[in-house]
Amino acid sequence: QIQLVESGGGLVKPGGSLTLTCVEPKRTFSVWVTGWYRQSPGKQRELVAKIIDSGQDIYEDSVKGRFSIARDYDKKTLYLGMKNLKPEDTGVYYCHAILYRPGGTLDYWGQGSQVTVSS
Repeated sequence: QIQLVESGGGLVKPGGSLTLTCVEPKRTFSVWVTGWYRQSPGKQRELVAKIIDSGQDIYEDSVKGRFSIARDYDKKTLYLGMKNLKPEDTGVYYCHAILYRPGGTLDYWGQGSQVTVSS
């Protein structure tokens, strides 16, 4: 069974920084961690940042210049560096991974990491 384990969430004041980490601990060959999503109170889950192997990484407009996504070479560990955090960044952050297999792909999600930005 594929699991994604997240860490690094917490409470931070506006202007502060956090780093989220997501690991696929079994290091399954055909599973690649790909991106971070966020679900804020009263909103649907949205893409925050995504690794693009053949081009430029994608960021949601409101986090450009403040968030940075990175992935280890073996595609099993994903990071989200967040700086200059704002109250509107508050939400539950989920990492996403894809299992590649003959005939299609499957999506997997981390357990969610609460990020609260408040003074």
